[in-house]
Amino acid sequence: MGSGLRVFGQFQYPTPPLRVTEKRTRQAVDRLVTHQFDRNGNRLWAQAKALLDHGHARMRIRQVAVPFGICVEPGNVKAGGHACPFRFRCLGCDRFRTDPSYLPDLRVYLDTLLRNRERLAAASELDDWARTEATPSDEEINRLRHLIRRVETDLDSLTLEDREEIREATATLRKSRTVQLGMPTVRPPAASLRLDRDA
Repeated sequence: MGSGLRVFGQFQYPTPPLRVTEKRTRQAVDRLVTHQFDRNGNRLWAQAKALLDHGHARMRIRQVAVPFGICVEPGNVKAGGHACPFRFRCLGCDRFRTDPSYLPDLRVYLDTLLRNRERLAAASELDDWARTEATPSDEEINRLRHLIRRVETDLDSLTLEDREEIREATATLRKSRTVQLGMPTVRPPAASLRLDRDA
């Protein structure tokens, strides 16, 4: 198969090979770990810090992927992401982490919440209590909007070179990432891995 170009925002990058090597994955993790945020949008790593081999191994066994970030809750990690004690309320949990590689997923999730809120408001077949329970809360929507803005602001503050490195790291991690969880999922983002904020 011939090589091609993949477009991210205004930039084009060579299409990566089908197999993502462990070395490339580690480099991508090192690049993005300094841009990791908690549920409140607070940076978790104040300074750039490359992880040693044992650091990567420790990260892998102490966290599990969720649809728009990672979870470090021990019981859920031990169960491979199938045993969240909080019914997967990631945006309200202190054990949730995210980084720019999840930005497309965060945006899709926000769109899904807004769409669901409108659909449920118009659903005449539901009892009030059922509609209230099923409707996404304003708190969750506001938290998600704030988190997206925080990640976007962090990216906006970077140099052009740093943003390109983040895009490459994001493409590498998203290519190697597979999430199979026993929890509700959101539809996958469009093929474009746009990290730029909306115009």
